[in-house]
Amino acid sequence: MTDAATADFLPILSAAASPARWLVVSLHDVAPHTQTRMEEILRELTASGIKCTSLLVVPDYHRTGKAVESTSFISWLRGLEAEGHEIVIHGYFHQRSRRNGEGLSTKIVTRFYTRDEGEFFDIGYDDALERITRARDEFRAAHLAPLGFIAPAWLLSTGAQRAANEAGMQYTARIGSVIDLMTGEAEPARSLVYSTRAPWRCSASLVWNAALARAADVRPLVRLSVHPGDFEVREIRRQIVRLARRFVGTRTVTTYRDWIAERRIAP
Repeated sequence: MTDAATADFLPILSAAASPARWLVVSLHDVAPHTQTRMEEILRELTASGIKCTSLLVVPDYHRTGKAVESTSFISWLRGLEAEGHEIVIHGYFHQRSRRNGEGLSTKIVTRFYTRDEGEFFDIGYDDALERITRARDEFRAAHLAPLGFIAPAWLLSTGAQRAANEAGMQYTARIGSVIDLMTGEAEPARSLVYSTRAPWRCSASLVWNAALARAADVRPLVRLSVHPGDFEVREIRRQIVRLARRFVGTRTVTTYRDWIAERRIAP
């Protein structure tokens, strides 16, 4: 993986600093059982200049227990929120049950691409609204203030997006864009994200994200998405840190919540 890992040192298209250039780093699958790993990731990102992130918190990861029932976890989240990090609702169970009669395209998306974690891929409006409002109310009761909803693997049905809006969420995101649910406007911004389920996926991710980072550098918004398993792979961990340090030098680090607010008042 050495050649792939060094690909991100190729010249970038633009490095001119501008107040209109932003970086959002999001930490995915935040839950009580990933807290220790997330603390490690946050320490390294903070040392690289990332002072705030969007934390995508799963209310009941794989039905193993509600996040709000862990007092230490909620206390940790409150402290991070007070420091400027953002809490984002990330699905509810982060899990989708397989169904009889699924077509090939559905199987490819829900099994090969996301390994049965596309919870909101084809969910109906009513079920989506119930889960999002339940998560919203649980987090609010725990004195957390989520304003955004992002579906696991960014797979979001039309009904689920409407439900997020009805639940009072101000924005959502897909893998290629961030959507302001109040205005309906979408900002094209392809997220840099890694797959670590097999060695070939790791190698492909390193090459793909190095190229994607160079292409994305000309856009107003760059998104860097980090999952707990990413830091278990040395070369991916090193590339994430290098990209974070590079973008910090040319962009304003922000959260989805604050970026949406800035975008609404921009001339």
